[in-house]
Amino acid sequence: MKRLRYENGDLDAVDLKILRILVDDARASVAEIARAVGMSGPSISERIKRLQEGGTIEGYTIRINPAAFGLPLAAWLRIRPVPGQLATVTEILKDIPEIATCDRVTGEDCFIARVHVGSVTDLERVIDRIIPYAMTNTSIIQSSPVAERLPMPMEVR
Repeated sequence: MKRLRYENGDLDAVDLKILRILVDDARASVAEIARAVGMSGPSISERIKRLQEGGTIEGYTIRINPAAFGLPLAAWLRIRPVPGQLATVTEILKDIPEIATCDRVTGEDCFIARVHVGSVTDLERVIDRIIPYAMTNTSIIQSSPVAERLPMPMEVR
């Protein structure tokens, strides 16, 4: 198997298995991981510490269903600031709490943002905050057939 590089060395098959376990359940205990990998708890602890210090593991989190907060509608917004308004649009996007994620991208649009709202009316309010400074194109998300997952190069799957 090809070894993957990270800041402080190579990732091996054990590291990848640890990462897959933690992606599936960030609350997995060191003992659970050790049993799944077939190593001692202290060895797993040391590997996790190395993965954290090396920047491979950036943090631990939970996934929450936005519908539980009354936000059942999700959409992708493609955003193209009008000339001279890039910095203004950046700040507006940072201040809109309904935006769950936003990336600056290449191509015709400058930003792609995922927004979670309670209704189409709420979506319209979000767009109305942006359109004085940018053109937008909206796509309502019907479903997500691929859930967020750990990206893996083809040669290590």
